[in-house]
Amino acid sequence: MLQPGEKAPDFKLLTTTGELFQLSDKLRENNVVLYFYPKDETRGCTAQACSFRDQYEIFKEQGAEVVGISSDNMASHQEFTNKHQLPFILLSDNDGQVRKQYKVPRTLGLIPGRVTYVIDQQGVIRYAFNSLMKPLEHVNGALNCIKELQQKQA
Repeated sequence: MLQPGEKAPDFKLLTTTGELFQLSDKLRENNVVLYFYPKDETRGCTAQACSFRDQYEIFKEQGAEVVGISSDNMASHQEFTNKHQLPFILLSDNDGQVRKQYKVPRTLGLIPGRVTYVIDQQGVIRYAFNSLMKPLEHVNGALNCIKELQQKQA
């Protein structure tokens, strides 16, 4: 897993709307909460996504964009987004290349891991949290980090 203080690898992936998302472009505008999750429509992943949804306006007010990544295809992400009214970007990392770049570990060697990073506008990781079983702590920790970043930038 990448650690705070390390440079976040840049990447490009397609969004559910077919647009090209590039991390470095998004960082020109906002800090980014980048969260990797195992699978759309599983209990923990749905709880985590809905928690990010419920806190999304606070993240935006604090100058941050939320971006979720899993290996699910774009159609699955689109259904997941529509069903749960997710206001943030979901990206499809079908071949797992971005997951590898970010050194997201697998649980038990099988299940794609759940890791959240907060990346500041300089592209530096400021927060990293890895826990498959505590999906809601990812949201709380990321929000606390974003608030601290916002205070330092003010």
